[in-house]
Amino acid sequence: MAGGKAISLCGDFLAATTLALVLQQTGHGGLAVAGLLLASAVPMAVLTPLTGRLVDRADSRTLLVTVGLAQALICGLLAFTTDSRLVIALVALLAAGLAVTQPTLQALLPQMVRDDDLAKAGGLVMSAGQVGTLIAPALAGFLVGTTGPRVPLLIDAASYLALVVMAMLIHTRRRGAVTRQEAGGPVEFRLRADRSLAVMTVAIAAVVGGVGAINVFEVFFIRDTLHASTTVFGLVTASWTVGMLLGGPLCARLPRHRLTVRTVLAVLAGSCLPILAAAAVGSWAWLVPLWIVGGVCNGALNVCMTVIIADRVPAAAHGRAFAGVAAVVQGAGLLGFLVAGPLVEAFDPRLLVGAAGGAGLLAALCCWPLVRLQPREAPSLGEPVVVGDTVTS
Repeated sequence: MAGGKAISLCGDFLAATTLALVLQQTGHGGLAVAGLLLASAVPMAVLTPLTGRLVDRADSRTLLVTVGLAQALICGLLAFTTDSRLVIALVALLAAGLAVTQPTLQALLPQMVRDDDLAKAGGLVMSAGQVGTLIAPALAGFLVGTTGPRVPLLIDAASYLALVVMAMLIHTRRRGAVTRQEAGGPVEFRLRADRSLAVMTVAIAAVVGGVGAINVFEVFFIRDTLHASTTVFGLVTASWTVGMLLGGPLCARLPRHRLTVRTVLAVLAGSCLPILAAAAVGSWAWLVPLWIVGGVCNGALNVCMTVIIADRVPAAAHGRAFAGVAAVVQGAGLLGFLVAGPLVEAFDPRLLVGAAGGAGLLAALCCWPLVRLQPREAPSLGEPVVVGDTVTS
């Protein structure tokens, strides 16, 4: 699964970077590029609650193979498409496929490994995916410059075929009917029913909204305010991903009982502090270690989320749980992206960076007292438990 995740995400980011470069080089303005970014994000936020139900009802291998083949076909069409409107429509279809495959893989992981190995497995899969995202932008720039856009898009199509092969090789399968029978019948899931999980999701969404805005602010902050080169900008943005590569495995070494909602709030605060501190720096060189620290906390957050959701939610509802959390978080990131554009035109980038970091830190701290000190005892994976409250009223 880790290898398939790395190849698949590398292909996704390879295609996204390639298409953005193509739109820019062919004279399309910022509106077309913004449309491309929205097309890649909106389906994940809108469709994920619906696809979560599909993931819990259908066979996991059937979903991965069917959707993977469809995505490979779409990428093949993208390689031979020049109309910007059709490109954006095809990208939206690709993102709709991701709204199915991502919760499928997330729900499959807890059934593939022992309970004690889930954090390590989650860290391994996450790190593999980050390697793919780290390689893709540079590879896209090289391939577009030397071969044109068609080759990287065809490579992306091949990456989806690799996902199909991975699905065929994985012996573990989630079958909706079998899972419901093991749980003693249909399992209802509502995110708001578990207040700790809801608090965690809201806190993550608030921070992700700020980080989504940072993705817009930082180019102006680094290039205009700190007067850094484009090479430095690439180095700084890559530093966050490097930190995520370190944070996942480090968090996976923690005892499982330490991976609680409070741990999530702590790493959320830890990811916002470097952003807040960045607003005070006078040189870009300070941003590299600060972004690495933020990335470490971000990587730890991803591992914690996987373990907490797998522990707190019955196995028969894992698809809906992972999809529901992802929908809220994706929506917050999209909102941050949309709000950031007008703010850049009205305020100094340094002020905006500090405000985004401070707002995320405040959100994490406000959620802290809502969660009880005593962690809830984790249910066994797959047991039909009733999710209870562990949040003070």
